[in-house]
Amino acid sequence: MRIAVVGATGLVGTKMREVLEERNFPVTEFYPVASAKSVGKMVSFNGKEYPCIGMQEAIDKKLDIAIFSAGGGVSKEWAPKFAEVGTTVVDNSSAWRMDPSKKLVVPEINAKTLTKTDKIIANPNCSTIQMVVALAPLHEKYGIKRVVVSTYQSVTGTGVKAVNQLENERKGVEGEMAYPYKIDMNALPHIDIFMDNGYTKEEMKMVHETKKIMGDDSIQVTATAVRIPVMGGHSESVNVEFEQEFELIDLRSILAKTNGITVLDDPSKEVYPMPLIHAHNSDEVFVGRIRRDETQSKTFNCWIVSDNLRKGAATNAVQIAEYLVKHDLVDTGVMEASL
Repeated sequence: MRIAVVGATGLVGTKMREVLEERNFPVTEFYPVASAKSVGKMVSFNGKEYPCIGMQEAIDKKLDIAIFSAGGGVSKEWAPKFAEVGTTVVDNSSAWRMDPSKKLVVPEINAKTLTKTDKIIANPNCSTIQMVVALAPLHEKYGIKRVVVSTYQSVTGTGVKAVNQLENERKGVEGEMAYPYKIDMNALPHIDIFMDNGYTKEEMKMVHETKKIMGDDSIQVTATAVRIPVMGGHSESVNVEFEQEFELIDLRSILAKTNGITVLDDPSKEVYPMPLIHAHNSDEVFVGRIRRDETQSKTFNCWIVSDNLRKGAATNAVQIAEYLVKHDLVDTGVMEASL
């Protein structure tokens, strides 16, 4: 299996390399791909050092899978060129997510929709992934009518520049700003650009991506996305109204039995999910503070936490690649066949 990580030197690209190693992905040839200014830079993978190569060189190698985390503009320009030579692209940017011809995949939910003809596969937004992992089994049982979500998102979701800003502020050092305002000891209700409807692009991603992943346009979603000065993962306060009535004990049981979910919900012992304590460096989605909404029927509240760099990005992308390999959905041997 000949693999490329595109954007290999970034926060998510670095995490993708780590996840591929940890999960023993069957890599026979590894190629880190980076922007022109980073070509030649050495990165590590499975105990070896590899020089970063450029886009065209990677395309010319006609690889089996290319996992992208290099931004929407890069993906729009280059992903089709990889696909044209037979390489299957798993893209972590927003470029292809709402393209009706592209699958938007969370493996636990809709990997079964993938076929060998899917050459560009979209990885959802980090805040969407952790929410739908928790909500999908509940939707199957009770039917979700409406979701109200407020996010508390880690600075790692913005990238190295934001991490540096937070660390500089805590040291009292002036430096480059990733945000329009100070982030330390602050909360910014502003993630991505503002849209004409007053919502941010991040908030609208959650609205549209949830419907596409769940395969149900009737689900109503409204979101408020907030950046806070934490690392380790994103947290979400989620209010869900169902079509059918439920019992909390049954709801908890469904979540506890769902692959990829860990329920941490014992308020009497101060047990609830936290990004730094539980989510950091984990691939699980943690759910707690499970309780009824006492203001209306068929509705409950919960708190969902997950590592945005792992399940919210790198791990989900690698899981998609694993599914492709397991179910023989990759054109392996493209290079040999072309010689």
